[in-house]
Amino acid sequence: MIVIGTSGFSYADWRGSFYPEGLGEHDMLAFYATRFPAVELNFSYYRMPTARTLGAMAAKTPEDFEFVIKAHRSMTHELGPGPQRQAAFQEFREALRPLEGVGKLGAVLFQFPWRHRPGPGALAYLGEIRELYPDLPLVVEFRNSEWDRPETYEVLRQAGLGYCCVDEPRLKGLMPRQNLATSTVGYVRFHGRNAAKWWNHKEAWERYDYLYSAEELREWEPAIAEMDARTDVTYVFFNNCHAGQAARNAQMMLDLVGPRARSSSPPRSGGGSDGEDAGSGP
Repeated sequence: MIVIGTSGFSYADWRGSFYPEGLGEHDMLAFYATRFPAVELNFSYYRMPTARTLGAMAAKTPEDFEFVIKAHRSMTHELGPGPQRQAAFQEFREALRPLEGVGKLGAVLFQFPWRHRPGPGALAYLGEIRELYPDLPLVVEFRNSEWDRPETYEVLRQAGLGYCCVDEPRLKGLMPRQNLATSTVGYVRFHGRNAAKWWNHKEAWERYDYLYSAEELREWEPAIAEMDARTDVTYVFFNNCHAGQAARNAQMMLDLVGPRARSSSPPRSGGGSDGEDAGSGP
């Protein structure tokens, strides 16, 4: 099954293009869930999530809605000594309990920075991730093209870790576009193709300021279909979030893949604050 959504949902500049004008921030998730069946949460990279926040989010969505959540930066970008890492993993796992309890946790995404390069320690850490979370669906995203080697994919397969395929500018040093699944979970992230701003930007959102054309999305349709045939579920998320472009492209992709994609369901009633989404990832 193909599951399509966006990276984050709480964006003020989506009002008018996706959200109705005047829609309150606390009503955004419920509205979002009427359009898409899953969301990739990025705020959890910037601040450690809590069970209270994720439980409130779960209550605002339909029973079959899914959350994919990005690992906190202490688990990918700011790795400390072993005991410190283990404490971070434990705190993060406790926050996930409400999503796990109602069957709404799709996967955890470990997105590593460009400076994170392969080596004995980095490869061993992939195994450590699986040891710390032996029972969770996990996906790994690399930014540096040095990871594009057979050894990487074999380590992922052996550990049962999913590989995040990316669509991003074809620049030296970045991971290539490819159709690859290393576990029962397929994954694709669309970052946009704004080559001019990828390395040269003042604000993080500028890197992801891009609207895909229908032709560019059609390039991916057969690859996503093949990935779906080899996995239990294939997630497709759009991270080009500036000015509602991600929501527009996600809907275009839903229209392209048609009945192979899971549709959204009417939201169930519920209250509570969702917390803020910090926007496109680093």
